[in-house]
Amino acid sequence: MYEDFYGLRERPFDLTPNPRYLLLTETHREALGNLEYGISARKGITVLTGEAGTGKTTLIRTAFARADAASGGRTSSWAYLKNPRLQQSEFVEFMASRFGLSADAAKSKTRLLDELEQRLAGGHRGALIVDEAQSVPLELLEEIRMLANIESDTDKLLPVVLVGQPELASRLNEPALRQLKQRVALRCTLGPLSLQETGSYIAGRITIAGGNPASLFSREAVMAIYQRSSGIPRTISVICDNALLTGYTDELRPIGAKTIETVCRDFDLSATSSSRNALPVDGQSSGTDHASEKEESLEPDREPVVARLRRWGLRRR
Repeated sequence: MYEDFYGLRERPFDLTPNPRYLLLTETHREALGNLEYGISARKGITVLTGEAGTGKTTLIRTAFARADAASGGRTSSWAYLKNPRLQQSEFVEFMASRFGLSADAAKSKTRLLDELEQRLAGGHRGALIVDEAQSVPLELLEEIRMLANIESDTDKLLPVVLVGQPELASRLNEPALRQLKQRVALRCTLGPLSLQETGSYIAGRITIAGGNPASLFSREAVMAIYQRSSGIPRTISVICDNALLTGYTDELRPIGAKTIETVCRDFDLSATSSSRNALPVDGQSSGTDHASEKEESLEPDREPVVARLRRWGLRRR
């Protein structure tokens, strides 16, 4: 709807986990390296944790896209379990389907393990990714542990990636899961974006979508987005998408802090104390002061947003 008005080829802030839009902060880059290493080197179990909306799913899809590109033409199967509440029989059927096993394997756990081991030992590359792993029942986690035990004399044959919110780390400390925890070879955590990274995230997505960041959001708008989103990428995208829709309706270029505050009130998003304290501007308080200002971003002689981002340390990566 607003794409033509802002000179965009596509909407930059859709909530789909598109790897094209992945912002590789230092933390994301480290986590992506761990995932790629865990998959390619078949390191057993890799654990990825982070709050909802920090980009775990996008990172996972990027890791497997790179694994496919580096496979050298070998056949690969990525079993991505999104429903953590499957029954044991449903999980067996799921694994047989994802790895192209026989109908018998879909009905028998013993046959599944036998066929899966034969296929993986024969050179077929594969991995199991379990999303929302903090909610997986104990019995199903035990099944996953058994799959992670499939191995040759030299390698684990089925890499397993457990993806979940921070509660997953607590669950792994439960005595009943000690054997699973002992098999975790790699662990990584995603946190919220910093102010600098929030600016990079917004500018990077706009650029990928074919737009000019200087014409879309003012510095004050970027800072207000950071305050209200607490640096959570999914929330940043929700705010930006709705701000662009509002800006299109009101014919605003660039969008200023007042519009951001209006959108955030609609979504009941309040700034955290930590983000308010993190945003000093020329020695002035930068919290709610901007919300009460006039829409200064409409002034034609305002400094371009990219220059301001750089001046305030919001450099694009």
